[in-house]
Amino acid sequence: MQVAGKTRMTRKVVALGVASFFAGGAVAQGADTSGGRAIAAGCAACHGTNGVSGTRVPSLAGIPLADIAARMREFKSGQRSGTVMPQLAKGYTDEQIDLLAAWFAAQPAPAK
Repeated sequence: MQVAGKTRMTRKVVALGVASFFAGGAVAQGADTSGGRAIAAGCAACHGTNGVSGTRVPSLAGIPLADIAARMREFKSGQRSGTVMPQLAKGYTDEQIDLLAAWFAAQPAPAK
């Protein structure tokens, strides 16, 4: 019985991996980023509504998706230091990072 459970679990993990792969490709091509909006809502306290910060904290709106995703993964892995972000980044999956990066990238950059 335990072997059957492991087989089912393996199938679920593989299915999730395949779904993440295709979802990531869709996000990279500028598909629906609304899922990222819900995830990015938690970032507003520091990075501002829609990623436009009014403080010394960097704005995220309009920054390329790849740059945001790379920085988040650096925070998550410990390669990039910070006060709060390394701990927060550890709570996101790679798919969530891609979704929120796509959402912020799609927002209009703040006026300079």
